[in-house]
Amino acid sequence: MAVLAGLAGLCLAGALAWTSLRPDTGRDAGRAAGTSAGPEAGASPARSGDGRGEGRDRPGKRAPLHGAVVVLDPGHNPTNREHPRAIARQVDAGTHRKACDTTGTATNSGYPEAEFTLDVARRARALLEDRGATVVFTQDGDRPHGPCVDERARIGNAAKADAVVSVHADGAGEGQRGFHVILPAEVHAGTADTRAVTAPSRRLGEHLADRFAAATGTRPAAYLGPDTADTGLTVRDDLGGLNLTTVPKVFLECGNMRDARDAARFTDPAWRQRAALGVADGVTAFLTTPG
Repeated sequence: MAVLAGLAGLCLAGALAWTSLRPDTGRDAGRAAGTSAGPEAGASPARSGDGRGEGRDRPGKRAPLHGAVVVLDPGHNPTNREHPRAIARQVDAGTHRKACDTTGTATNSGYPEAEFTLDVARRARALLEDRGATVVFTQDGDRPHGPCVDERARIGNAAKADAVVSVHADGAGEGQRGFHVILPAEVHAGTADTRAVTAPSRRLGEHLADRFAAATGTRPAAYLGPDTADTGLTVRDDLGGLNLTTVPKVFLECGNMRDARDAARFTDPAWRQRAALGVADGVTAFLTTPG
């Protein structure tokens, strides 16, 4: 009996030791394995239009744009007007030569396109960086003028950007309103060769048009013809910034500075935030949706 009692004691001790050493189960086991049994504390759903936009990363998850390089090109420069000779000099535009840059347009009340584009681009940068992207600017109000159109293209090319968006606003007549996205034409002449980037640029433009409309509640411009009114897209072969690109790139005309209704939107900081959200969401959709 004494022997049996001793054996029983040894078995009980062994069982207790096994229980103390075995891996935990349930929520603690999941935490040890790097997973969670439920939503992380403080996580919020990714909702387009919530001021942060889709793709908001959660603790412990890789940001959706991790590793992506995005170039934002705020159109013109707020101080271009102080350097008329510098911006008037002729530079290579791929198939022809044209002025280095222009002052851009303005609302009838004097709000400059260059200030609008820089503000929207800065807001979009914050959103894209929050999603994990590396964002490069062609200018950040930190240079006296320009850069010229050829240099703007070179900046995107040198960065090996996954996407480039040049932010602008149109200067059409009163009553002509709405946004449009300009795609590069297929050009192979002079120093221009866009053949490799027209297809991905179109995909970028399609995503951008869709997401910009959704974020801002605005419609594509009707004054450029029925195709643009339907899709928000148009194609041009005269823009040096597109002719010289070797990476996916589009221009976004956010609306018409000369139209009173569009101008009221442009001067509203809350609308500019929605415009930035449209840019960020369009780029995110392009970079995360299989081609």
